[in-house]
This record gives sequence, structure tokens and C-alpha cells, in this order.
Amino acid sequence: MITSPGNSKVKYIRRLQSERRFRQREQAFVVEGTRWVSELAGLVTTAPINLFYTETWAKVPEHAAILHQLNAATQPVTEAVMAAMSDTDTPQGVLAVLPHLPRPLPPSPNLLLILDGISTPGNLGTMLRTAAAAGVDGVLLGPGSVDVYNPKVVRASMGALLRLPIHSLDWDEMATVTKHMSVWAAVVDEDARAYTAVSWQSPSALMIGGEAWGISDEGRRLATGCITIPIQADTESLNAAIATGIILFEAVRQRTPTY
Repeated sequence: MITSPGNSKVKYIRRLQSERRFRQREQAFVVEGTRWVSELAGLVTTAPINLFYTETWAKVPEHAAILHQLNAATQPVTEAVMAAMSDTDTPQGVLAVLPHLPRPLPPSPNLLLILDGISTPGNLGTMLRTAAAAGVDGVLLGPGSVDVYNPKVVRASMGALLRLPIHSLDWDEMATVTKHMSVWAAVVDEDARAYTAVSWQSPSALMIGGEAWGISDEGRRLATGCITIPIQADTESLNAAIATGIILFEAVRQRTPTY
């Protein structure tokens, strides 16, 4: 059992939690909580996992079953050590270190989500969770977006990191991926087409920009058209994550005859 917050493994996890460059160098990230670990038991079978837990957490029968299901190197820790490792105020008693193993994009994607300069971790995590629920083929992160392995993004994504192909690309790379697709940029311009007035039945990509600046110049050059969500005149705009859900599920509706 690890009993000292000064242990080298504890320091390593703290750096993964707090330093983007360290996560990139180590090609690893941290997930926390029972629900996330349950996702691992069902979705990750070959990736190396290092799991840390408290005795209190492991005493729960359902949690003990999760430990047996996981192909992981497990390490008990004290409550104080778990608190030192955790990025949350109230740790659940379990966390794991995973490698960066993004799923590959399909060779001919049919529905993609492009995120342009999304800087708020909670928004990005919610968008990933929404994209997974809508069944998109992948998510492309443009320059200026927050690190997808940021702890707040990981928590808000609720396991979507394991289910979706998620790739950080430059604009030239995105142009290659989307060359046979319609790319619709969501904007607040009044003269843009309503998101319900375009066809989502052919290969399409939805582009969402950050709330502060919207779609970048590079994103507009990539887009084949602009769409908007009609809203009441006294409302300036919608939250980017909410707009993502509204438009993606319109695409789902159009693509599903019995929806």
C-alpha cells in the first residue's frame, strides 16, 4: 500500500493531472471515479492500465467485482494519498492511468464533429459526450482547443474518450479528411441558413467554434456553408455545447426514418 503523498507514483499522477506537456510527453492521462473505471472494464481489454484504489472503495462488492474484471496493475493507497492524487475535491476512492490510444477514423466518415478553438474544458467534455450519443464517426479538434486529456474534459466526457475517434489536426489535415463531405459551420449570422434547412443525409461535418470568437478564419475557409439556430432576438447566442447537441440530433433525425 502506498502511504506517503511524497511517493514517486503519486508525484507522477499529479503531474499528469496538472501538466499538458507532461501528458503529451508520457502519452498518458488519468481517469477518476467508479463510473469511469466501470467503463474501462467494459471497453478496454488490451491497453495497459495502472489502477489505484482505497480499501474503503474496494470493500464494496460491486467495486471488488470491477477489480477482478480489469486487466490492470492494481495498487491500494491510503485515503490521504488518494486525496493527493485526485483532481477533485471529493475523491471517490479510485483512479487509473491510461495510455493515449485514440481510435482510428473510418476511411470514409459519414458524420463528423469539428471543434474550432473550444477553450472551456467542461464544454469540450460535454460536446464529446453528446457526439458519442449521436453516433458521430469521429471528432476533429482544431488548433487552439483545450487538451482533450485535461482532467475536467475527461470527467465531463463520461467515457466518450474511449468510444470515439478523437484527433487533433491542423487545417490542412482536416481538409484532407473532409474533402468529400459538406462542412457546415455553425454561426450566429442572421443571413445563414437554418440548421433544419440543409440536408444532413449525405456525408457531412458540423463545425462549432468557441463561444468567445466563434468560427476562425481558417474554419470559415474550410466550410462549404454556414448554418444557424434561429433564436429569439433578445438572446445573443446559445452555449456551444447545447448548440452542438441541437444540430447533431437534427442530423440524426434526418438520417433515421423512424426517429
